[in-house]
Amino acid sequence: MNIRRFARFAAWTGLALIVFVTISPIGARPSNVTTTDLDRALAFVVMSGLFIIAYPRRALAISLALFLAAFLIELTQFASVTRHPQMHDAVVKALGVMVGVSGGLVVNLLLRKSERGEP
Repeated sequence: MNIRRFARFAAWTGLALIVFVTISPIGARPSNVTTTDLDRALAFVVMSGLFIIAYPRRALAISLALFLAAFLIELTQFASVTRHPQMHDAVVKALGVMVGVSGGLVVNLLLRKSERGEP
């Protein structure tokens, strides 16, 4: 399995997990590994980076879609009685998207160089 195929699977799986964790009742959420904000940001960093690696020719569209998704996913919490959407949380997620997109672009640059045989 090549890296882009793996990245596609992992990115879509990550997005599905993020949506599930965001809208599930508070008791069904996994416990935090670090601070809540850092957990949120890291989830979006990894997921966004994987999307950029998976679809390198669609980086701009993916970046914009994920940035918007950070806010829309937060708004889905209105559907759950035990959850409370916060602008702060959406901003943390959006910052995670920006960092993840940047990292994904760097990885794509390195992958392109290695495919050409450049040091």
